[in-house]
Amino acid sequence: MKIVAVTACPTGIAHTYMAAEALENAAKKLGHKIKVETQGSIGIENKITQKEIDEADVVIFAADVAVKEESRFKDKPIYKVEAQKAIKNAKAIIEEALKLVKK
Repeated sequence: MKIVAVTACPTGIAHTYMAAEALENAAKKLGHKIKVETQGSIGIENKITQKEIDEADVVIFAADVAVKEESRFKDKPIYKVEAQKAIKNAKAIIEEALKLVKK
C-alpha cells in the first residue's frame, strides 16, 4: 500500500519529527511505502505532491494542531490521530488507517 502522512504538533519541534520517524519505520517494517510531510516550527518540509496524494491509498494525520492545506487530501480516506499516539505505536496506527481503504 502507498501511504502519505502529515505530522504536526503545537511547538513544531520534537513530536512532529518523532512521529514522522516512527511512521516511516513502522511502514517500512510492514512492507508499505510512505511519504511523511512534517509541518514543524520551520514550516512545511518534505511536502507531499499532488501526484503522491493521487497515488496514495490512505492519508494519516498524526497532528495535535490543524493540518495546513488539508483540502489537498479531500478525496482520500484520512485517519486522524494525535502525534503522541503515532510515536508510541505507529504500527497500530498504520494498521488502523489501512482499514479505511476500500478493497
